[in-house]
Amino acid sequence: MFNLVTKLSTRVRCCSRSPSAVRLFSTTNKHHDQFNPNPVALQMIDYAFSLSRSNKSDESYGQGLLVLEQCESNQHDANNKGLVLLAISTLLTERGKLVESIEKLNTFNDLKVSSFPLRVAATEALSGLHLELEEDDTSSVIADVCLNDLDAIKLELGVGFGSLDARARALKGLIELVRGNVDSSQSCFDGVKDNLGTGNDALSYAEFLHTTRDFSTAKQLYQKVIKEIPETNNFTDPYNLAAGNMAWEDIRLAATCALGQLESHMGKFGDAEETLTKALTMTEDRFGSKHPKIGIILTCIALMFRHKATMERSSSLMVQEGLYRRALELLKAPQLETEAVEEAKVYKKDIIALARGGYAETLCVQQNRKATGEQMKSWAQAAWNNRRLSLADALDVSSNVPIIDVRISRAL
Repeated sequence: MFNLVTKLSTRVRCCSRSPSAVRLFSTTNKHHDQFNPNPVALQMIDYAFSLSRSNKSDESYGQGLLVLEQCESNQHDANNKGLVLLAISTLLTERGKLVESIEKLNTFNDLKVSSFPLRVAATEALSGLHLELEEDDTSSVIADVCLNDLDAIKLELGVGFGSLDARARALKGLIELVRGNVDSSQSCFDGVKDNLGTGNDALSYAEFLHTTRDFSTAKQLYQKVIKEIPETNNFTDPYNLAAGNMAWEDIRLAATCALGQLESHMGKFGDAEETLTKALTMTEDRFGSKHPKIGIILTCIALMFRHKATMERSSSLMVQEGLYRRALELLKAPQLETEAVEEAKVYKKDIIALARGGYAETLCVQQNRKATGEQMKSWAQAAWNNRRLSLADALDVSSNVPIIDVRISRAL
């Protein structure tokens, strides 16, 4: 591996001023800036990703990150250095090292990158990570800064402005939806409908439509995202770059899981089970069988079976209980005896509360386990922090439509 790193690093020094193909604009120079990712840097990114995901182990990811750090140190152009930092943040996020990923993205901001497509991708990634950590106000400020920067240079960006503006405003719309501000979220999306792509912007808008019960349009958008977005990240085109927990693979996975939830909400349980099972397979292939993301998908499947049992007046208590129990194990849910749960720093608290709330209901109908169920229910209610729905409303899917966004591990 080290020989390959050295060899590629040598080639980086020779190719760092390669011709450019993508036209971008600089807020400082006020003229057309050209940026084409360094081809050797792209080779090193591809190699690092392949190496990291080969065994999905701490060791393999450590080796991949080492390659990228070596690559970063050999970049002298701010845009190319920023590109490598986005790749590093993606690998750190995959391993659940969200704080370290945020630190790398903050370093990106210090570079004064002139490429706006790169800056928008970094904004999505940084805001997405803060959303996952339930730091919603910080996420909102980051999105606002990006929007203000875009507004300041929109005449310079010309034809490229529409797609970048749509991504930034859709991000703001997602943030407002997470915060429970449905009207504000709609205002963000209303102005960008015609410029939506097939990435995070389209998925976030589909989730908005899903929550407001426009099931038909939401389904079309989910299917479009799944069909048109590439299966792997492509660092060659900055206009289509995504990173962190907003990377392309995460978008496809989240769209597939959201579609499965939508089919469940529509009462199409056969389709829902098939789609959610596909999402589960995708998650295992991407992250391995013991990753917390598996717990999120299992929670969605358990909620689907719960809804099916309610609608069909059937029982699937044993199936639900097994799914909830396994999900909570993978999510590393804290002990029920944990005090002051509302103040405790519990990652993926939304999902854990949903899983524990659903699990509690399966226990409360069993007389000999009712006490444990009530204790579990009390914990879940204290942990639930969603501003749009109460936990009881979220579990009553016959009249409400909670959506679990796998990208940010939050319930919308």
